[in-house]
Amino acid sequence: MTLTEKLVWMDYRLAVIFTVIIPLILLIWSFTVKSDAIQHLVTIYWKVSSLLAITVYLMIAALPISFITAIAARILIPISLWFWVDLNEEIEDRPDSLLKLSFTAWRWAITVYMALGALRQIPVTRCAFWSKDMVLGEPFCRIWLDAPWGYKQIFHYNSTPGFLGFLGIVGLVVYAISFTWFVVVRLGKQGRSAT
Repeated sequence: MTLTEKLVWMDYRLAVIFTVIIPLILLIWSFTVKSDAIQHLVTIYWKVSSLLAITVYLMIAALPISFITAIAARILIPISLWFWVDLNEEIEDRPDSLLKLSFTAWRWAITVYMALGALRQIPVTRCAFWSKDMVLGEPFCRIWLDAPWGYKQIFHYNSTPGFLGFLGIVGLVVYAISFTWFVVVRLGKQGRSAT
């Protein structure tokens, strides 16, 4: 395994920790202690970060657009965690607690992780402008598909890459419609207020 392959696999492992495990713990924790602001912000995070799951399904099918959705997710996630003025103020005014400290530490950690990941992902976006055959034939692009293919083997062993890619495309269309509605309608009415 080359150094690049090791770094890509490390990135996927870190992604599972930072984008799935920790926010799931924070969401459950915020429900149990009734921290509405943190609960609301983590719920927003899950909506935005669903683009990462969509990207995995697009990568299983080796669809070049997955390289664009990957970098888009890395940009949108930190924005979603810092964008809301009212939630940020409510969290800041909340008395110090282990939940507040844990949430704040995770928010900063995932922001740095996503920013570094987006910078690292810039050269890989060239794969988005190639054909599927070129992506499969180019080791520089293909290396990013190995982890999603491993995910497929574990969770979707009997499904075809084409079917899973179709699910990814449907998810991307729904995501794009929802995001467009948010930007055009909701953002104009509510601004940076989440409530």
